[in-house]
Formats: sequence, structure tokens, C-alpha cells
Amino acid sequence: MTQQNPDSATARRGLVVRFLDGVERVGNRLPDPAVLFLVLMLGVWALSALLSGVDFQEVDPRSFSADNPEGSPIRIVNLLSGLSLTTFMAQMVQTFVNFPPLGVVLVAMLGLGVAEHTGFISAGLRSLLSITPRALLTPMVVAVGILSHVAVDAGYVLVIPLGAVIFYAAGRHPLAGIAAAFAGVSGGFSATMFVPSSLDPLLAGLTQASAHLLDPAVQVNPLNNFYFTTASSFLVVAVAWFLTDRVIEPRLRATAVDGDPAAMPTLDPLRPEERKGLRAALFALLATLALFLLSVLWPGTPWAAPADQVPAATHPLLAPAAPLMRSIVPLIFIVFLVPGVVYGYVSGSVRNHRDVVQGMSKAMGGMGYYIVMAFFCAQFIFAFGQSNLGALFAIKGANWLQAMGLHTGVTLFGIVLLSGFVNLLIGSASAKWALIGAIMVPMMMQLGISPDLTQAAYRVGDSSTNIITPLLPYFPLIVVFCQKYVKGSGVGTLLALMLPFSVTLLVLWSAFLIGFWALGIPLGAGASFDYPAG
Repeated sequence: MTQQNPDSATARRGLVVRFLDGVERVGNRLPDPAVLFLVLMLGVWALSALLSGVDFQEVDPRSFSADNPEGSPIRIVNLLSGLSLTTFMAQMVQTFVNFPPLGVVLVAMLGLGVAEHTGFISAGLRSLLSITPRALLTPMVVAVGILSHVAVDAGYVLVIPLGAVIFYAAGRHPLAGIAAAFAGVSGGFSATMFVPSSLDPLLAGLTQASAHLLDPAVQVNPLNNFYFTTASSFLVVAVAWFLTDRVIEPRLRATAVDGDPAAMPTLDPLRPEERKGLRAALFALLATLALFLLSVLWPGTPWAAPADQVPAATHPLLAPAAPLMRSIVPLIFIVFLVPGVVYGYVSGSVRNHRDVVQGMSKAMGGMGYYIVMAFFCAQFIFAFGQSNLGALFAIKGANWLQAMGLHTGVTLFGIVLLSGFVNLLIGSASAKWALIGAIMVPMMMQLGISPDLTQAAYRVGDSSTNIITPLLPYFPLIVVFCQKYVKGSGVGTLLALMLPFSVTLLVLWSAFLIGFWALGIPLGAGASFDYPAG
């Protein structure tokens, strides 16, 4: 690929690229998500003051009781009143500390941080990729990309460049390896390869907070989409495999690999001490899982919920009150902490307990931005709930959708499209869901659609357009990876590579979700399709 004249290149860009350039310009003008939450909170305050004196005819579903069978009209609370402002200030710390996603993400990251710091995750991924036959390179790269979600962002900085390396070493085009890895890591961000990721409890916590705007009794299981996301991993692998081998790589045959050979990274084989550490870590992981399964399957296991707290047609181990379901995040912490520590000591990357603590500290240091964003997000959700604006929007939106008489499947696809569009403007999955979930979840509940199903639709839309938004924080980094092999690569190059994946996933993954719903296949542990759950 040769460097093209900027003017002529711009003239030849297709409609889609020009549209995405416009999205990029608009998106770059948006404030940081933390500031965006602050601005939205101030907007909620102002709107609540304007609407607090308006009499609405919509009935608040939370007002029904034995003494009030007809319910009461919804009322907007003025958040700029003296009492509301002092209440907000008095509860600010508790609002932040009790924000559902905060604790679960930080606890999960402690274990993941150790596993990444000691090199266990890196060694495991390199081992998987190095033993893969050439014919299965594409599905393995995509699958490893999906598997890397357990380490949050590790896939972007590890799997994607390794995808290029292993394709190039096998005589295939390195940009095809980047595309396949990017499709698995980011396009399949909501897919899980048998192992829950930290995104599962994070989104579930936000979904529960949004559902509580309408019904404080709703409990959302951290694994409420786990069956669907696990099955989705096979769909993502199949789609990415077909597109990479049949569409992307043939198109790249005319693109010369003209990067500096000395600057091209290599796939370093595992050193003897890394192999020894990996074997010991895997043995420790299997032993940990075996002990855990033994404790779960033991008659009268304490992991099960008490009989009087088990909903109908629900296994005691999967009930919301079951200690097992309430321990998902601590279990993720242990599952990565144990092999991470064992690998570190056996391979020599860890010398003492201080190195382990350093890994945890490093992981927490990397969460600084998330903590800042979570603070403002928590305050926004609290204000949104206190004002009753979320409930009002949900009721009015539900009434509008009911009047339209849309089929549930069409409604679900609408949620997917909305999520995919918002994803082009806001990069963070949790930030987007905190913003639109506070409206979408209660609104869908008003239509009888469960928070679990609404969250699943959001995850499909969010993942499908991840790979074509220049606002993704790692998008410029991936362009740099491409330039190591093809000097003329730019944003347009990467968009052209990934657009077929995005469109195909958006359509097929939506159909896959609607198929789950139509056939009544469970979405995950403790999940339902309807609200209230039947």
C-alpha cells in the first residue's frame, strides 16, 4: 500500500467512511464521560424543578397497594428544593460507596491484576496461539480474543498484536490476523468463552440500579446473560472465521506488506521457566476448581439457598439468595489469584508476597479513571431516581410503544440499534449502559420485558459497533499495529477491514438473541424474559 494524496483519497472515500468521519468529529466534541454524567445530573436537577409543578395522568406503578388499588399519578420531585439538596449532600458518600458496580469490579480486578502482573495470562495466551495448526489459526485467534475478556483490556495490547505475528509467521497477511483478533476482542466483547468476565457483574449491577428506579425489589444475577453470551461466542467465532478467510484476506492480497522487518514483533516461544510455571498454575487452577465443585455438589451444600428463599422452577444453587450466586465476583477473584500466584513463584516472576501485593496495587492504579467515572455516575443515577424522571420517561415511553403495537422481536432489535448508535459516540460500555439503561430498563419493564433481556439486547448492539468507532480508546493503538506491517495504514484502513464484521454481527447476533427469546432458551442464571418474571 502506497501513501495516497490526501485530497484524492478523501474524494474516493465511500459514504460509510464519510459518515464515520462525521461521527468522529461529533464524538470528539463530547465531554469526558465523567463530566458528561455531571452535566446530565445538573440537567436532571433543572428539569425536575421545571416539571415538579406539572400534573401528570400516568399512574406510578410503585404506588399500588391494598389501601390504594388504583394507584396514584406520578409526581416529579424538585431536586433544587432545600430539602432535596441537603439530602443529596448528606447521602453523597453512601451513594458512591454503595454504587453496585464499584465493589464488584474492584474485587474482580484484584485477582485479575495478580494473574496479569505475574505473567500467567500472557503465558497462557501465547501457549494457546503457538500450538494452533495453520488451518485453525483464524478461529483460535478469535476464540483467544474472546477468552481475553477475563483480563478486561489485556486482549487489546496482547492478543491483537499477537494475531498479526502468528498470521505473518504462518505466511498469511498480518492485517487479517489483526482483523480476526480485533473481531474477537472487541467485536465479541459481550461474548464469553465459558468463563465469566468482569463485565458481567458490572453491567448486571448497573441493570439492577436502573431497574430499582421502577421496582426496588428486582434482583439481577451477575450471570443473568451468561448462557447467551457463552453461546454467542460460537456465533462470533463462526462469523469472524468466515469473513476473515473468505472476505478480508482475499481483499488484502493486493496490499503489500511493506513495513520495516526489524520493527515487526515476533512470537517469542515460552521459556523453560515459563512452561514450568504454566504447568504448575494450570494444576493449581484445576485443583481449585475440583475442590470448589466438590463443595458445590456435596449433599446439603452451604452454597444453596434456603428452601423458603427459592423461587418456583429455580434450582437452589441458582436462586438469587444462594451464597453461590452472591459469590460470583469473589470466585472470579480466587480463580485468577491462585494460578497467578503459583505461576509467579514457580516461574520466578514473583519473589515474595510483596510482589503479589504490587500486582494488586498496579491493577487498582489502573482503575483510577473508572473510580472517578463511577463517582459521578452514581450521583447521576441517584438524582435520576430521586426525581422520578426515569419512571416518568419509562411510563410514557412504554405507553408510546404499546400504542404502536410493535412485536417484541422488533422492539428488541430497536434496542440493539439504539445501543449500537450510542456506541459510536461513547466508548465505555459501562458509561453507555449507565446512561441509556436508566431509561431503557424501566421502560421495557413497563412493556413486560425483563431487565435481563433488555441488558442482553444492549450487549449485542454495544459489541457489534465497537470495532468501527474511532472513539474506542484503543482504536489509534490498533492503527499503529497495522502500520508496523503496512506503512500507509490509517483509520480508514481499519474501518474498511472491520465494517463487514460489524454489519454481519449486528444482523446475525440480533437474530440469535431473538431466537433465544422465541424458543424460550434461558439467557443465564436466574434470568427471565418477562417482567414480572413468570
